Order: sequence, then C-alpha cells, then structure tokens
Amino acid sequence: MAENEEKVGFAKGLKSEFGKIIWPGKEDLAKQAVVVTLISVVLGAVIAVLDVVMQYAINLIIGI
Repeated sequence: MAENEEKVGFAKGLKSEFGKIIWPGKEDLAKQAVVVTLISVVLGAVIAVLDVVMQYAINLIIGI
C-alpha cells in the first residue's frame, strides 16, 4: 500500500513541476532555432578551416 501512495505522490509532484514550466512562444523558438543553426554552421566552418591548416602544416613537416 505504501508503494502505491509513493507513486501517487510522485505523479502529483511531477504534474505540479510541469505546471511551472514556461514554454517558449513560436517567435522565441524560431529565433533560437536560427541562432543555433548559425552558430553550428560557423563553428563547423572554423573546425574545417583549422583541419585544413593543420593538415597542410603536418604535410609540410613530414615532407609529403
């Protein structure tokens, strides 16, 4: 019986916590999606450039 009461208490607490969540609106969500996409593209480009530079430097050192 105590196990059932714990489950009920957990469910009530979970429902209470979900009620406290502030969900973003469509505009905020769209802005955040654009920012995340742009940062990902820029970071990917930076990593690609670093990769090319490091590969060139390694080839120069090795003498290929």
